[in-house]
Amino acid sequence: MRETLVVDGPLAFRSQRATAARERRLVRDILTLPFLAARLAGGFITPAGTDVLYPAIQAALAAGGFRDISRVASLPGMPRALLQSLDAAWRADIDLSSLPQEVGRFADLHLVEKRIRGRLPPSRLLPRDLRDEALARVSLANVLLGPVTLAGIVDVDPIWRPLLNAIARFTDVAWDMPGKVENGWFDGKVRSRVPSSPSRSTAEVSADPKSEVVEALRWVRELLASGEVKAEEIAIAATATPDWDEHFLAYARDAALPLHFSHGVPALSTPDGQACAALADILISGLSQERVWRLFRRLPARPFVSSLPDDWFTAIPRRAGLKTLDQWREALAAARPQRQTNDLTERILLPLLELLARGPDSGREAGLLLLSGASLAMWNEALRSTPPHAVALSLQALRVSDGREPANSVVWCPASHLAACPRPFTRLLGLTSRSWPRFENDDPLMPDHLLDRRRLHPVTMAERDRQHFEVIRAGTREALVLSRPERSAKGSLLSPSSLWPADEILHKRDRIPGHAFSEADRLLARPRDAAQVEHVRQSQLCWRDWQWNSGLTPHDGLVAPDHPAIVTALSRTQSTTSLQRLLRDPLGFVWRYALDWRSIRLEPEPLQLDPIAFGELVHELISGAISSLEPKPGFARATLEEIEAAIAAASATIMTSWPLQRSVPPPVLWRHTVKEAARRTSRGLASDDPTRADTRSWSEIPFGQEQPVAVQLPWDATVKIPIAEAGLVYGGRMDRLDIRASGDGAQITDYKSAKPPPKTQRIALGQGRELQRVLYAMAVRTLLPEIRTIVARLIYLADDPAKFELRGDELDSAIAEATSYLVAAVGIVRSGQIAPRWEQDVHYDDMRLALPADRESYLRRKSSEFRAANQKLGKLWNSTT
Repeated sequence: MRETLVVDGPLAFRSQRATAARERRLVRDILTLPFLAARLAGGFITPAGTDVLYPAIQAALAAGGFRDISRVASLPGMPRALLQSLDAAWRADIDLSSLPQEVGRFADLHLVEKRIRGRLPPSRLLPRDLRDEALARVSLANVLLGPVTLAGIVDVDPIWRPLLNAIARFTDVAWDMPGKVENGWFDGKVRSRVPSSPSRSTAEVSADPKSEVVEALRWVRELLASGEVKAEEIAIAATATPDWDEHFLAYARDAALPLHFSHGVPALSTPDGQACAALADILISGLSQERVWRLFRRLPARPFVSSLPDDWFTAIPRRAGLKTLDQWREALAAARPQRQTNDLTERILLPLLELLARGPDSGREAGLLLLSGASLAMWNEALRSTPPHAVALSLQALRVSDGREPANSVVWCPASHLAACPRPFTRLLGLTSRSWPRFENDDPLMPDHLLDRRRLHPVTMAERDRQHFEVIRAGTREALVLSRPERSAKGSLLSPSSLWPADEILHKRDRIPGHAFSEADRLLARPRDAAQVEHVRQSQLCWRDWQWNSGLTPHDGLVAPDHPAIVTALSRTQSTTSLQRLLRDPLGFVWRYALDWRSIRLEPEPLQLDPIAFGELVHELISGAISSLEPKPGFARATLEEIEAAIAAASATIMTSWPLQRSVPPPVLWRHTVKEAARRTSRGLASDDPTRADTRSWSEIPFGQEQPVAVQLPWDATVKIPIAEAGLVYGGRMDRLDIRASGDGAQITDYKSAKPPPKTQRIALGQGRELQRVLYAMAVRTLLPEIRTIVARLIYLADDPAKFELRGDELDSAIAEATSYLVAAVGIVRSGQIAPRWEQDVHYDDMRLALPADRESYLRRKSSEFRAANQKLGKLWNSTT
């Protein structure tokens, strides 16, 4: 005989289905109240879901003609808020047409309801219409439904009460009441399922919501490890789940525990949700190479990615911003010779980029082209609930099934779900004064001053939470654990709930739990076990060496003498930058050039260029201007107007070329940046002393290169410059070199885009920072031995250009000092007695993460040992010149 079981909530629905399958109740229909009404209504009628309601609401809002909500009708959250208010009115069985239509808000809501009803398919009905259709066929209830049982339903919305009483006149209707529930309106049979002796509860206090999750999972592990409790007998709940969701997601995955989210997991926590988020990001924020890469990495293979050639990205500079469609076209065209499938790549990729460049309005078309399966379903759901330009907000609120069955899983759920289907072992989280019970807020569109709150919501939220608590406590047969945090996630102190018992257990952070929920938790709770793990033991040893050992240790930089990695790094052809690092920071040289440690450059969309990049920009402008003036008319013979024109041409080239090579600021800021760099370049080049007309100038002139350079140079670019005393050879590029036609004099210029030091200060090596111009002078002496006079200049371009020169005996002395200090630096790294610099005037160090966080205290603690190790370079680092 057919029977019908009416349940409330996804947890109860899926649990009852599993129970029916185990008991082989093949004739039992398990329905919610809306689908019970749909069964009576017949004719393939179903309740209207969000898949049809959201499009209908958006169309209703777009039609306009409102008296009160017109100013907010186009806001992104309006469809969701409107559905929330209408759903509350429908559940309360409020006829919107019966409300005073002279009130603009009520008239607007009634107008929206009429427009929604007119756009719904014939088979999809609003709740009141569905209830009325069911009432018209209620006489068939015995045939269509058989005996009806309400299983675990805590409360019935007013809209369904007349239908249940009508059904009770034609068939048996029984309510398995889970607790003390108001049922004066009910005409059927009432059966209480409350056990005679509910379980005794215990109360535990944790530090914060994250600690509550840790303790909950330890509790779950303990129950499962006993072998007497099954996963489907355990539940964890809270009135609202967001404060704990992320912690449960991360820790349950790490613990490999079968944890089911009955309310669904955030869509963005799934791979398909991340694909949707990447698509939303590129549609809303615009094109960029970083966003395109992120999108392609997360897209499903079909329908689009599988058709894209594997070498589509070949020869496209990875650091390029590529923020416009034109930049993508230029980059793909420039890379065409290096691709084997150039025509196919551009034929497939460019139409897609054109579609994405159109922005959010092309969202639906882009979703169909790029997404499939679950990701496409998520994307369409997100587009239904918000306008296209706010799809990212909809994705953040979207939840999807986690793919687990509650019949074989521990469940994490809202208390409202658990009240409909209690479990023998239950843990309730967040029993603070702000959560159990919760405070009630007004409806966003029908506040209390327009419509009595109790008419819209007959039961207060506080009463409902207390009711759920009592139902859960009464239905938990074996063990009930109450949990609360002492502080919120932001650190504010929380008071206990009025439901909190007097006796409580305080969980201290340093306690050793009886059961750990994961391997990481076990090692954290049991230091002796953690000490047996090699990487933990090494970490502890490093900590002791940093904190308590005042001597030089391997964790500070001590290595074996003449370590092969260091010898190999020193034997390579050095750059002027690597020699500067060797002189300024021997340990940093080892990290960078022996161990190949590289700091990550995070520059997805900079608002301004960092100082290093801005310096490169200025240098490129100088190089472009000088190169365009040489050999005709010659930089030395060029007029001020010709120099300005050359700088302007170089600026125009950089404006278009740099975005194809690296990330640059947004267009307005980028134009301002180039303009400022051109200004500094112009003032720097104009500040030169009058130069003889027969002087030839070069910029970015290479030396010590591995391959010949196809440019006319005053020397062989492949000749490497030796520093015999130190056993080093080096190469590089000079910012600028001027050579007289007579060949007896040369001038080296090293440009700095930063602010100059005081003009009264004498700068030679500048504590090693200005080593480069000295190395350039050594290179010129080696490559052009016939030159008798060499001038090495530093020109600072910020503010008023300032010039610092080395010539004659000063230059000879600087070269001698640089050579001796490089010999000392090589001796330090080859000896293995390598230590960090102890000076605290280093404003920026891209290797700082390799040292303790409290770097200053660490350097002070070991200063004597570090000074002894770096003694040969101490004079240089403390020098004022």
